[in-house]
Amino acid sequence: MAQETEIQSAYALFSVPAPPELDTKHAILRVSDVRRCLIALNTPPRSSSELAEITTTLDPEGVGYVEYEPFVAVAALKLHQHANQDEDEIRAEVEEAFRLFTRGEREVISVADLKRVAGELREDVGEAVLRDMVKEATGGKADMGVTIEEFEGIMRRAGVFA
Repeated sequence: MAQETEIQSAYALFSVPAPPELDTKHAILRVSDVRRCLIALNTPPRSSSELAEITTTLDPEGVGYVEYEPFVAVAALKLHQHANQDEDEIRAEVEEAFRLFTRGEREVISVADLKRVAGELREDVGEAVLRDMVKEATGGKADMGVTIEEFEGIMRRAGVFA
């Protein structure tokens, strides 16, 4: 039940009113927003081929929209897979996310890394806030940067892994 509520919330966040030609009164999800919706559920597609498979499953006729019922089935499956990850899969996911922040060039996530990522996401986050984020993550050692172990701890505390 909690999973369905979580899926409904994510769907509602990205859904739009259905255009008249679809002949439905329910809100729909644009195919282009499927990935964003799955990311909001913390179950992003692992690759572009998986995303293509998901979108083909959800929109076999290529109309460009997805109704709730098919989406909930796919999202529930993704949530189930995510909840049953083993420690090796979790570690690989942490390492991949960590590399996205550091571009694989450093052993720690710095304030500059966070600033770059915020810019890429078009988020306006002040440097003081970014410093505070690093300080909180490192237990007060803001000038040291966030290690992969600290990063994993943050992800676990945030509920990224079941």
